[in-house]
Amino acid sequence: MNAENHTNKDHQERLFVSYILSAGWFFGLGGLHRLYNGKIGTGLLWLVTYGVFGIGQFIDLFFIPNMVDEHELKLKLKAGVSPFGVPLEQAVVASQVYRPTGNQLIVKLIETAESRGGMITVTQGVKATGASFAEVETALKDLLKSGYVRIDNDPMTGAVTYHFHELG
Repeated sequence: MNAENHTNKDHQERLFVSYILSAGWFFGLGGLHRLYNGKIGTGLLWLVTYGVFGIGQFIDLFFIPNMVDEHELKLKLKAGVSPFGVPLEQAVVASQVYRPTGNQLIVKLIETAESRGGMITVTQGVKATGASFAEVETALKDLLKSGYVRIDNDPMTGAVTYHFHELG
């Protein structure tokens, strides 16, 4: 069972228990649902006034889902978790990865080829730069057209390999 299903099950259980406790009004115990959901002050008021003479107890039937949501949010925040279940103290991670373009991309491809004996495949270029396959392939084909590289196939894998004359 994943965390979302577990959380939803817990929510449904808390909601069910809240409604059961609300029925305590019939036994002279108004406000138990409020106490259960952390509303101590109004829970005690409901308890000593018979659910504010039944009126407050009846109106709460419509507000119990909000009470449950509010209480669960408070519990999450107290536990150091955001409303979405993410730890609040967790380090922020960049939402985008730096991706070189244009000349920066070509320089990164040349550096990668240099570290590999003057040869590079499109896949190796993607891995080294973070650019897309299309971007890397276009850059390497431009270098091919310019005469800076030659193209071949790796004899073992058959992968298209770009050879930089000056580096090899």
